[in-house]
Amino acid sequence: MVSVEQIKETHHAVAVASLANSQVSLTHPDESVTPKPSIDDEVDYPDGGSTAWLQVVACHFINAMACGYGAAFGIYQLYYTESLKLPASQISWIGSIQIFVNNLICIVAGRLADAGYARETVLGGSFVALVGTFMSSLATEYWQIFLSQGICTGLGLGLMYMPTITIVASYFQKKRALALALSTAGTGTGSIIFPATVQYLIPQIGFAWAVRCAGFVALFMVVIMNVLLKPRRLPKKTGPMVEWAAFKEPPYVIFVAGAFLVYWALYFGYFYVNTYAITVASFTPTSAVSLLLIMNAVGIPSRPIIGYLADTYLGPINAFILSTITLAIAFFAWITINTSSTMYGFAIVFGVTNSAAQGAFAGGLASLTKDPVKMGTRFGMCCTILAFATVAGPPTAGAIIDYCGGQYLWAQVWAGLVTVLGAATLAVARYKVSGAKLLVKV
Repeated sequence: MVSVEQIKETHHAVAVASLANSQVSLTHPDESVTPKPSIDDEVDYPDGGSTAWLQVVACHFINAMACGYGAAFGIYQLYYTESLKLPASQISWIGSIQIFVNNLICIVAGRLADAGYARETVLGGSFVALVGTFMSSLATEYWQIFLSQGICTGLGLGLMYMPTITIVASYFQKKRALALALSTAGTGTGSIIFPATVQYLIPQIGFAWAVRCAGFVALFMVVIMNVLLKPRRLPKKTGPMVEWAAFKEPPYVIFVAGAFLVYWALYFGYFYVNTYAITVASFTPTSAVSLLLIMNAVGIPSRPIIGYLADTYLGPINAFILSTITLAIAFFAWITINTSSTMYGFAIVFGVTNSAAQGAFAGGLASLTKDPVKMGTRFGMCCTILAFATVAGPPTAGAIIDYCGGQYLWAQVWAGLVTVLGAATLAVARYKVSGAKLLVKV
């Protein structure tokens, strides 16, 4: 899902804390109400078994495409900037639109998944994403790349990503955070495979065939995921595309607002680490690609780790706040980086903190949904809102860089401050859930 969008994805993933272990009311902390049984308590969750874990494997491959492909846009940005001779801020709109469409379509994909059409949605999204990928290999003009890679591919990836939430969450309750963290770790898998494939093959067979080979890798993943996928047949829910009642819940609304701020800056590093390394740290284009691969590689274990910590010790919202604070620190630390050795260190730190924040975000949001039949709809609503943050983030950073004559300082300051503000907003959402108590797993 941005990643891609990593937004996607991103551009971007769901690591959900166990709802069974959470006894915190979603009302104001001062209110005293008698808890009512939720549908979550009435559903029988396998919480394991071969079929359940195979769904994790299938959704791992889905996330490898839906989010990992978008997270690799830094490779494409570098090539397009050199071949089309256009400003980096203009090229970044292609990746931003891909993540934007990926997230925007989530409200539709989530509703379809809740209605019992998860498998069909994934299959349809797979076809659209493959068409966009192969068509982008034929594109030579900016508008052609924009339509194929930005819009068509983004649409397909968004349709694929959203049902993973409903599918995996329907099989797990007590182990939900771990299962979904392993599923979303596919983002890291895909964001290594796709950029490495394209970067290695461009000098060998040219850009067009390198992209086609990446498309064939994607086709292989599509076959595996659709063979393994077996969504549970929970009661189908009919209703509107948007659950307006969610916007009457202060924790949900404030959480979404905080996530919006975080995702506004989230993809800045992924899109610009290559160009920064070349212009500031004297990297070659080839060696700069290794930074993106490192960032994506270290993100693979960080997602299951943050999921385990959220389930066992911290709670999902606490984990998201903590991850967001560390991400803000990474943005500010980036200001001091100007050598090759420190660039590699930054790539590791940023990859860990960024991936942890994405994994913890999904867990925190899903912990605010007690009805599993509404999981896709409520998550899709949030992702659609986040689409506007992800589409504006990289171009905003690019515009700041262009305005400052190619200097990255104020773009880095902007990203750090926005992320800090996001963490503060999330802290307010946490207060609405648990009150002023600090040592509470929430």
